[in-house]
Order: sequence, then C-alpha cells, then structure tokens
Amino acid sequence: MPAAPRNQTRRQGSVNLLVPPPRPPLQTVVGCLEQLQRQWQRDENLAALWQAWPKIAGAQLAPHCRPLRLQGGRLVVGASHPQWLQALRFNKHRLLGALRGAGFSVKDLVLQQHQATPLPPFGSEEEEQVWAHHPSRVDVFGMASCPSCQRPAPAGELERWGHCSFCQRERMDNGVAMGTPADG
Repeated sequence: MPAAPRNQTRRQGSVNLLVPPPRPPLQTVVGCLEQLQRQWQRDENLAALWQAWPKIAGAQLAPHCRPLRLQGGRLVVGASHPQWLQALRFNKHRLLGALRGAGFSVKDLVLQQHQATPLPPFGSEEEEQVWAHHPSRVDVFGMASCPSCQRPAPAGELERWGHCSFCQRERMDNGVAMGTPADG
C-alpha cells in the first residue's frame, strides 16, 4: 500500500491519520478565468473560441457567422446568409491567420451555410440591412474591371478582395490559396 505524503498525515498516539492536502493559494476571479480560458484553448474547447470570436472574425463578419465545431484542428464555421458565406470564403486565409495568432491550433477551416434562427421575412428591415452593406451591390458601389482578368465585377468586391469572384473560383478549383489584394 502506498504511503501518503508527509504533509498529508498526522500522528495521533500510535495511529497515523490522513488529513486533506494543503489548499492552493487563493486566486482572483480574473486569474481563474484566464487560467480556464488557456486550458480551453489547449483542449480545443469551443467555448474559448466563442469568447474570442468577435476579435478574431472582426466587427463586420462576427455577427453573421459563428464557430460550430472544433475537432482535430478542423474548425467548422457557419454563416447565417449565403452572402456572408461568400464573404467568409474570400476571407478564409485571413481568418485562419487570426485564429492561429490568437493561440488556436486550427489547421483547416470548413465553411458552411448555417441558419441558427429562421431567415428574416422577405422584404423585412433586417434583410434590407444585410443587403445594404454587402460589397457585391452594383447599384451602390458601381462596376469596375477585375485587375486579374479584366471581367466586369462589383467595385465593392474588388475593393474588398482584390479580384472578382470568377478569379477566386478558378483559384479554388486549382487548389491555390486564397489571394490578397496584393496578389492581384
């Protein structure tokens, strides 16, 4: 039978009694929460990612998408609307870099449509707000030529992503990493 450590026994007469181990030093609530968050990150816990998501995804994307599953270094992110799914695809490499920079060991991102709540009714104010801020709007941003292929494309997409959706599709089909505006 193994012997208890000296600091966990007390002699009373001819009998050795076990006593509880000494308590760890007290920590502040903030310290406990920080320790818990670090543990969650190490264990690939989705809760730590949910908490950091607004900083990682950014103010524009975060309200419209969220992490759904994190398993084996593969993060599944769901977008609430097809337009935001497209925005996620164009920003996949930046999002992956931001995740790694925040200490998450994410190797791959899987992007999918995910509607956690029912879609807003057709013609509703919420639907109008999503559409009003989307970069693919030709009537707001106008048209321009893609610097890579010279095809016409919404100027908002070109400003945001640096190339048109046709070029992006070709890159994805050829297995080329998503480009930045500097890639042209």
